[in-house]
Amino acid sequence: MKSERPRARRYPFITTIELTDVQSEELAREQISDLSLFGCHVDARKPLPTGTRVRIRIVHARSTFIALGKVAYTEENGAMGIAFTKIESNHQLVLEKWIAELRDTQEAVRK
Repeated sequence: MKSERPRARRYPFITTIELTDVQSEELAREQISDLSLFGCHVDARKPLPTGTRVRIRIVHARSTFIALGKVAYTEENGAMGIAFTKIESNHQLVLEKWIAELRDTQEAVRK
């Protein structure tokens, strides 16, 4: 199984993510383990098949991020990679703020 390589640096980011299968409208609450500007890694109890289109909702630090995405890859342990495919500009700003905070935190730890 060929997996897509991340296009941007991923940062540890552990919180709950809501994934809704766009076709079936089935909702799953899973845990995200890392985040980038282009996608995230999800530790799923029941991973969705590669190519599944999903609606994503993450609430963190009093902000909400919503986007459309697709399952880019799945792993044998149930983890899956989600690539963001459409993000409204106001949600893009939330994502960029979170990434900046994660980057700053990581840089402070290195010093």
